[in-house]
Amino acid sequence: MKQLGNLAIICTRRSGVLLQILNGKATVCVGTGPDRKSYTSNWDDDARINELIHELNFGNLSEKEIKHESDH
Repeated sequence: MKQLGNLAIICTRRSGVLLQILNGKATVCVGTGPDRKSYTSNWDDDARINELIHELNFGNLSEKEIKHESDH
């Protein structure tokens, strides 16, 4: 099963996260202003999209980690 749909669901539930799909590429932007980070994957690269999903849920891009970074 393609993971792009799961990524879209996660992105819609998070403020400060943008998912853009253009020309076969999925780009996730996290944060705002000069601290915004962007991550790109082919739309059908399930392994890379799974990595992004994990990072958004539990890793360095999780709401807990993003909030912690903004406190500094």
